[in-house]
Amino acid sequence: MFKTQRPLRFGDCDPSGIAYFPSYLNILVGVVEEFFEAVGTPWDTMIAERRMGTPTLKLDLTFVRPGIHGDLMDFEIAVKRVGNSSLDLSHRISCKGELLWSAEQRLVATSLDTHTSCPWPDDMRKAFSSHLESP
Repeated sequence: MFKTQRPLRFGDCDPSGIAYFPSYLNILVGVVEEFFEAVGTPWDTMIAERRMGTPTLKLDLTFVRPGIHGDLMDFEIAVKRVGNSSLDLSHRISCKGELLWSAEQRLVATSLDTHTSCPWPDDMRKAFSSHLESP
């Protein structure tokens, strides 16, 4: 499981100091980018050299409790499934051990030249599979 932390900053919150939920998505994109880098496939290399993108096909969010300005959020990413061109990730976001929100996400490998799905290269498939969560 991949783990990292992000603070909930002033600009991520509404005037009452509670997290503005679209900000969570922006933060999540940065966390997923960090995950790809940690498994050896940084997005800048994927985009510039491999001409690949990873758009989100599906994203299911569940909010449990509000995040408050200043919270240090703990992000955990588990790889649930590696398909031919898809990748299913499970996200848990907590603060001080309490779940704030969770997400189930499906990414798809795409060619930036044809804008169609493409299979994961073997090295990326192997990197994702090494993080595959046991059922």
